[in-house]
Amino acid sequence: MVQRLLQPGEIEALDHNAIPRLLLPHPATLFAARAARLRQLAAGAVPGIPVEDSLRGYLGLMAHVADAQQAVVAALGALGVSLPDQAALKLAHDHNMPPLPATGSRPPEWRTVFDRLLDQLDGAVASAPQLGAALEHLRAIDDAGLEGLADAILGGYLDGIDPLRAPFVAAALQVSWSLMAAQLDPAWAQPLVTGTLCPVCGSQPVASAVRIGGQSQGYRYLHCSCCESEWHMVRVKCSCCEANGKVAYQGLVDKHADPQAANVAAAAAGKTLDKANDPTKVARAETCDDCWTYRKIFNQEHDYHIEPVADDLASMLLDVLVSEAGYARASGNPLLWLKEEEA
Repeated sequence: MVQRLLQPGEIEALDHNAIPRLLLPHPATLFAARAARLRQLAAGAVPGIPVEDSLRGYLGLMAHVADAQQAVVAALGALGVSLPDQAALKLAHDHNMPPLPATGSRPPEWRTVFDRLLDQLDGAVASAPQLGAALEHLRAIDDAGLEGLADAILGGYLDGIDPLRAPFVAAALQVSWSLMAAQLDPAWAQPLVTGTLCPVCGSQPVASAVRIGGQSQGYRYLHCSCCESEWHMVRVKCSCCEANGKVAYQGLVDKHADPQAANVAAAAAGKTLDKANDPTKVARAETCDDCWTYRKIFNQEHDYHIEPVADDLASMLLDVLVSEAGYARASGNPLLWLKEEEA
């Protein structure tokens, strides 16, 4: 049978009922998996993501945060954060709007989540002394200041961000929105006009992931920075401007590596290189020469345990190199906030 490759426009025209276009989060296991991955990365145990020594301590700190997130989820239960009323959900659905907008009104339970997160982190101070000062600063925030910081985080207003406090507030918001998102029906949520924003909460993706297993096999999903949902977007398409003509992938290889020579040697020996579990393809930057931005893409086909938020945080070396090549990062990581340097 003669076969041919599908072109990007034809891929998008396929029956999307055959492709799980929305993967809702599973908070009961999500944050425990993230904590484990962060510790694996901090230990330098992921060949495809080299981690500089200066970053290892911060990854360990964020692992404690993920542990605390998991403990809060376990304490609150699957219904611990209430959904908006049915009228609001129906209005969003009927008008192709996010049912759980990050920039809308917040569920009152988010403050409970925040307080419990800090209480859980108290137990980690002995093993992570730097947490002590952070928790003191966090508990000193008054109500207006806390709500203002949450507004800035969810709206992406860097001017209102305190880099010391923001990751912890963002962690509480992640728990709150992921618990709400997990209660939705993925078949009910409507796609947005743009595929670059989360169809559940309207937030920016932190990175994308190529998934394996079942109907998701080989498909690329964008991972939401707020509610932790993932939504399908075809590969080789910019997740920022949606153009597909000038997309490329930039990866990391050891400075002494020579992939071409390895291929030549394998061919001479009558062998083919193993295309699976290739460390150079675990973490790559997807760059676009139309908008000159990039986002990272992590490939589960080459590392089963990829975790977009953790892996993005750990692969800052890739950020540095791609930025030096002239590309701007399309959106940030909720667990790391950096003030832009003044000119």
